[in-house]
Amino acid sequence: MIHISHGPVGCGQYSRAGRRNYYVGTTGINTFGTMNFTSDFQEKDIVFGGDKKLAKIMNEIESLFPLAKGISVQSECPIGLIGDDIEAVSKKASKELNKPVVPVRCEGFRGVSQSLGHHIANDAIRDWVLDKRDGDNSFVGTPYDVSIIGDYNIGGDAWSSRTLLEEMGLRVVSQWSGDGTLAEMELTPKVKLNLLHCYRSMNYISRHMEEKYGIPWVEYNFFGPTKIAESLRKIAGYFDDTIKEGAERVIERYKAQYDAVIAKYRPRLEGKRVMLYVGGLRPRHVIGAYEDLGMEVVGTGYEFAHNDDYDRTIKDMGNATLIYDDVTGYEFEEFVKKVKPDLIGAGIKEKYIFQKMGIPFRQMHSWDYSGPYHGYDGFAIFARDMDMTLNNPCWGKMKAPWIKDEAAPAVAAAA
Repeated sequence: MIHISHGPVGCGQYSRAGRRNYYVGTTGINTFGTMNFTSDFQEKDIVFGGDKKLAKIMNEIESLFPLAKGISVQSECPIGLIGDDIEAVSKKASKELNKPVVPVRCEGFRGVSQSLGHHIANDAIRDWVLDKRDGDNSFVGTPYDVSIIGDYNIGGDAWSSRTLLEEMGLRVVSQWSGDGTLAEMELTPKVKLNLLHCYRSMNYISRHMEEKYGIPWVEYNFFGPTKIAESLRKIAGYFDDTIKEGAERVIERYKAQYDAVIAKYRPRLEGKRVMLYVGGLRPRHVIGAYEDLGMEVVGTGYEFAHNDDYDRTIKDMGNATLIYDDVTGYEFEEFVKKVKPDLIGAGIKEKYIFQKMGIPFRQMHSWDYSGPYHGYDGFAIFARDMDMTLNNPCWGKMKAPWIKDEAAPAVAAAA
């Protein structure tokens, strides 16, 4: 898939188009994960419109990279202001090139948060991708075909999820968006069950496939052995006894492994208190993994959540747990001062504030460049990282730079 950033060079949408978690092969020959183009808007394009320039760049891409399976068009902020019809240009180009051209009109993520951007992206896949193989019966399906929807594949999480699903007898036909391909997306309507990881970003497309294709969907959580077992059994409930027996076999197979992890790390982490402030599903999904290690989540919240996210979160929280929504940096800092957690899991914006305060911190958007945390193998890495962070002796030797030494005034007065 090749991405076009329709607008001036340097806009945020251009940089976002290049994200990827998995990349092998030779660029321009058999993989196009990093192939991004910009239409390079100038002042005259703002005045007269850039539709012709967008059409031209698509023809150039086809001549340079004829093996590309499709093209996506991300409109930047100026496009939203002048109203270029990227849909019409994409539709015409798709017919001429005989391959999918997907317009995504989401300038600056739109809305008051990223949540609307997720919805728009889902709609783009619904309208421009999913129906491409509706009349194509060449794909040979099985009764055990599933799709992983909304897994970011941080540190390889999607791969560790696939391992368990395939070991229990299921066939993973597609996984997106963390490690997906255009062909997999087109095949998703052929599966028997959609496994939804990030509810907030992908429930829209899951509901659409349920309504149009009759494909049921189920949320799953592979953080920590307790939630893994619950999820495997819940997923197996949609299939016959072969898969149900496979689920029990997988759970039993890894029991000695995760029992050893708990025996090693729980004594070092028992009773420690955690506060979370993370995006997506993690404010609730990782709670079970912490509890498997004897830790307590005493505060959690989202930045872009809807009411149904909190409805799901409350079920996993203990009594009198602090839950916050879209807190400012100052508010979160004040909550931390009052609650006094032993560990904080949040994003990059919060990381250095709390580290300077001497509070153990894990960057839970990217697993602090570790991972995976999914699956039984991931649980061992999760436990190691929490122990490594929380029990590091450096925290006791740190003092926030804005805290004055109380002895200093007395020494100065005596002098």
